[in-house]
Amino acid sequence: MDEEKLNQLKLWVKESKRIVFFGGAGVSTESGIPDFRGVDGLYHQRFKYSPETIISHTFYQQRPEIFFDFYRKRMVYPHAQPNVVHRKLAEWEQEGKLLSIITQNIDGLHQKAGSQNVYELHGSVHRNYCQKCGACYTLEQFMEMEDVPVCPVCGGRVKPDVVLYEERLDPMTVSGALDAIRRADLLIVAGTSLTVYPAAAFLDEYPGNRLVLINKTPTPRDEIAQLTLHEKLGDVFKRL
Repeated sequence: MDEEKLNQLKLWVKESKRIVFFGGAGVSTESGIPDFRGVDGLYHQRFKYSPETIISHTFYQQRPEIFFDFYRKRMVYPHAQPNVVHRKLAEWEQEGKLLSIITQNIDGLHQKAGSQNVYELHGSVHRNYCQKCGACYTLEQFMEMEDVPVCPVCGGRVKPDVVLYEERLDPMTVSGALDAIRRADLLIVAGTSLTVYPAAAFLDEYPGNRLVLINKTPTPRDEIAQLTLHEKLGDVFKRL
């Protein structure tokens, strides 16, 4: 690991009072949740339909039995636990150093670690709702439902509160996330390939000069960062 870069990051963290952390799938891989684009990710596994097709709004509507089978087996990890990254961010929030977390993950591990100010761009597996009457269900209740989950109140289909392909991000969540980025005195972007839009464009809203990118492999936005570390995320956060 580049010790000079790590020391620079440590100094910036020490000096900062409004850290914003923007994380992707790489944040949760060390909790045993596979990412989409990595070597062992979903996009490199063989399915009858591509993952992008299965988790699209159209497929959800037309082939719900296949959608929910894939969703339960490949996207829900109810026993996953927070790792060193989640715990360190929660610690910073308690210390009053962290303004907010913006995550592309749907696993709820930031909240499980104790973080409260979290913007979940793609929703959460822990929230599920009936599309007919609006009744809400926990992940535990959802997992106990039949293959295509049906609301016991009215018989409507129960949908996980996650953003599928072809669906738009929640405007209020996006607004809050962008406001946090604009107020940040240190923006740490980690565990994301920065290839998914519009989320990848959020970096352009940061007005400061302390943008840090931490990812095992280079990203298309590396050149705009003041500091880049191509390291395993957990290895970096163990030393912060």
